[in-house]
Amino acid sequence: MTTPMALLKADSTYTFKIFRYDSKTPEKEPSFSTYQVDVVPGMSVLSALLAIRDEMDGGLSFRCSCRSAVCGSCAMAMNGKIELACRTQVASLGSDLIILEPLPNFEIIKDLVVDMIPFWAKYDQIKPWLIRKTLPVGTEIRQSEEERNRIDQFVHCILCAACYGACPVPSRDPEYLGPAALAKLERFVLDSRDERSPSALEAVNNEKGVWGCDTLFKCIEACPKDVRPTDAIVGLRKSLVKHKFKKLLGMVKDED
Repeated sequence: MTTPMALLKADSTYTFKIFRYDSKTPEKEPSFSTYQVDVVPGMSVLSALLAIRDEMDGGLSFRCSCRSAVCGSCAMAMNGKIELACRTQVASLGSDLIILEPLPNFEIIKDLVVDMIPFWAKYDQIKPWLIRKTLPVGTEIRQSEEERNRIDQFVHCILCAACYGACPVPSRDPEYLGPAALAKLERFVLDSRDERSPSALEAVNNEKGVWGCDTLFKCIEACPKDVRPTDAIVGLRKSLVKHKFKKLLGMVKDED
């Protein structure tokens, strides 16, 4: 039987400082609101936020949905580190002062809610779906265990945008596609069922794509699912170089 959180004895009281801003009232300067929360053992940051909203400040805005580290909607900065609020226990942050801020590199809508539209637009640019030029024989396109293993790492991406928030490149180049989109592209490039031509990678063969990455591994540190987006970017670079050499040797021709 599950014991209601309200009946558990509080472990200690934590101070939460939460970023506040409303894009509908831009004349009002961003600020921080402070709350005292009695935290029970095992309490997540998301549970603390829900308690603050329900019991102290109904106007506090943040995103959440699955509460199971699947939807990725509750990504935010916690004491300077980007994580999912639903899977991060308050006590694990190592301080009784918890500072919560919205994801960097995004326009703020309100408080901890950011505008994800540019992120999704960049994701759409890489055509994140299987591209087929031939019809499958039968009703399925089968994969071997080895073929499936090649894409597993990147399939785990939940598009939480934690990697994009941690990446230093978008702050200086807003047109940069970002680690999440490039990781998803590598997922389809490596998929044995996908038939996009190598020349299709030319769309990311520039500073807005794979060559814009600083290779600082900040995206790897931030990813809650161990996707390792830098691995994907390096893989795409290798694919582009390999295709270029094959073209020089006359081994392949460009395709649409």
